[in-house]
Amino acid sequence: MTTTRRSLLQASLALPAAAMLPRAAGAAAPFNVGFVYVAPIGDAGWTFQHELGRKALVAALGDSVKTSFVENVPEEGADAERVIRKLATDGNGLIFTTSFGFMEPTLKVAKQFPKVKFEHCTGYKRAANLATYSARFYEGRYLTGLIAGRMTKSNVIGYVAAFPIPEVVQGINAVLLAARTVNPNVTIKVVFVSSWFDPGKERAAADTLISQGADVVMHHTDSSAVVQGAEEKGVWSFGYDSDMLRFGPKTNLTSVTMHWGDYYIERTKAAIAGTWKSGDVWGGLKTGMVKLGPLNAAVPDAVKAEVAAVQAKIEAGTLVPFAGPIKDQKGAMKVAAGKSLSDGEILGMDWFAEGVQGKLG
Repeated sequence: MTTTRRSLLQASLALPAAAMLPRAAGAAAPFNVGFVYVAPIGDAGWTFQHELGRKALVAALGDSVKTSFVENVPEEGADAERVIRKLATDGNGLIFTTSFGFMEPTLKVAKQFPKVKFEHCTGYKRAANLATYSARFYEGRYLTGLIAGRMTKSNVIGYVAAFPIPEVVQGINAVLLAARTVNPNVTIKVVFVSSWFDPGKERAAADTLISQGADVVMHHTDSSAVVQGAEEKGVWSFGYDSDMLRFGPKTNLTSVTMHWGDYYIERTKAAIAGTWKSGDVWGGLKTGMVKLGPLNAAVPDAVKAEVAAVQAKIEAGTLVPFAGPIKDQKGAMKVAAGKSLSDGEILGMDWFAEGVQGKLG
């Protein structure tokens, strides 16, 4: 990549607040910004966090912007393309599409509307008027793996996953690698549910994993079903996207949370000021795009201190989650001792680490 995700994020966040003043002084009409969501907004999860980001944008820029959104848009079929095109024809100057499966329709519509700026979350295809952005989810996952390794008694972690794509695989491997730094006997059992948001399937998958011996469960799906199921079964859980402690006050140990507001504010400012440029942003713990939610009181103080120390090292760049030696499920060396994966290799991750029980094919 000619511009790294992190450097572009830092550059965008460096835009002065005054960047939008010339337009504010010379134009009464607000700048229109559209959002496309893959699931219902609900009260927690992936789409809920993007909606919080949209609300932060409105709060920050006030009457200078007008936002709109369409929720629960399927990735399959023609719906996504239709929705994105409608937002473009409705006069939105900047459109955020917030799920991996929106990549191709976003690219197609972007070519048809070269004067409109598009941003696609978790994708990798760009154009002059199409940028991409995502978060280093795996950094937060690494911290939860550390906690899970300390808290498990059965040494089995259950993982409810949406699809076998790199974004999801990174997190699974990061949990396993971190857990094994403190507990070499840990294994992870994975169930794919082939959906980002299906509470029924997510809950059924969690129940299956618990019946197979998992005493810690986590998920890369969009609802709180796994956390709620774990609370009912009395096993530890980790939430995702949002703080989910309220759904499992006794057993939810913490959540990996996403925060998009600062990014949406600064990219909109850039679009208004005429300084917006296409690129690729990948924010993590250091930039605040990824955060660990509040830790449950059940987590021992020593483990809390351990997590804080590891997080500080990740943010400083002195601890790299995907540093070797790392073997895959078949025992083949994927990362040699003294080496670590590049961003490109992480973004293309299509293998499970040794200790993960599940199939990608």
